[in-house]
Amino acid sequence: PSMTQLFDSVVELDSRYHAGLYGRMKICLVKGEGSRVWDTEGNEYLDCVAGIAVNNIGHCHPKVVEAICDQAGRLMHCSNLYYIKPQAELAERLVRLLPTGLDKVFFCNSGTEAIEAAIKLTRRAAGKPGLIAAYDSFHGRTLGSLSLTGQEKYRKPFEPLVPGIQFVKFGDLGALSAAINDETAGVILEPVQGEGGIIPALPDYLSSVKEICEDNGLVLTFDEVQTGMGRTGSFLACQQLGTTPHIVAMAKGLGGGFPIGAMAASSEVMDKFHPSDHASTFGGNPLACSAANAALKVLEEEDLPQRAHELGAWALEEMEQIKRNHPDLVKSTRGLGLMLGIEMASEEVAVKVFDDCLREGILVNRTAGKVIRLVPPLVVTKVELSRAFSAIDRSLSG
Repeated sequence: PSMTQLFDSVVELDSRYHAGLYGRMKICLVKGEGSRVWDTEGNEYLDCVAGIAVNNIGHCHPKVVEAICDQAGRLMHCSNLYYIKPQAELAERLVRLLPTGLDKVFFCNSGTEAIEAAIKLTRRAAGKPGLIAAYDSFHGRTLGSLSLTGQEKYRKPFEPLVPGIQFVKFGDLGALSAAINDETAGVILEPVQGEGGIIPALPDYLSSVKEICEDNGLVLTFDEVQTGMGRTGSFLACQQLGTTPHIVAMAKGLGGGFPIGAMAASSEVMDKFHPSDHASTFGGNPLACSAANAALKVLEEEDLPQRAHELGAWALEEMEQIKRNHPDLVKSTRGLGLMLGIEMASEEVAVKVFDDCLREGILVNRTAGKVIRLVPPLVVTKVELSRAFSAIDRSLSG
């Protein structure tokens, strides 16, 4: 069949048999390498979405591919009824990279599962049910994580949700303090709100939140599912923001493209979990852990967090130039490392930029309506990113 016929057959199968939950673009990706992907028709794209901040070390990194193939030929799954060598090794590697004090890890399969584990651990550790989260946050789509997501469009259709959740404005310490009551167990925040429009925490905000939590005996969780694994210029965003939480949730880039999630905590907090309080059939399976071990090794060997830091600083300057070129169309630019957002003056402008970039072979993402989000692989080059910024600038000029 021709390339076009191949694409049409995929669309037909998807339309007929797959749940219609995704607003898909009219392309089908079949191959990836580094910062580039190709579709069924052989078109090449610069990928500034990276599976929504998943492919941090690039698509199909040969060391991750080798680790997956090797492990798949030996043992893919055996359950947590037994000790698992790659899992133990991954736990040690991860703790070494995490901020001091986060020294115990639980493995699961995704970010939303890591958040669910954090909810349960927070309640167990505090002996109370209440939680405080931020407006415009996004923590996942399962019932517990959705209950913490401060966006009405995601929550409303599924109410009533988990009770005892209060929302406060991100960055407002007074509102946070006022929301604490006798039933409050903890606080959960993203160091940079991703789906909320790439909103980094203001200086000193997170450290002040930590002080409030400790003064009130609350458990502090950071959702680093999107901000972690070097994305923001350090292994976790909180490491450059000067605050270590009691619990951290991770996923996305952890497996180098392979699904895996993790929740880490201090021993003092993690030990509040009783045996069998929480579990996961597939969590920490040999295949996922082998992929993650390889991915973290690449992240270290290629010093990708530092690369994200340096490229991110340059990218912010480039985005500011775009804003200066188009002051009526670009409202603001912001980001941390290679987690970047350009807020357009309207949703209409953002849609046009999104569409024009796609036509030029550049994949970007639109979030919070009018924010163009760029979360490319950390192996992306300055030349490649310049292509993306030039495309955005041309779109705004048109």
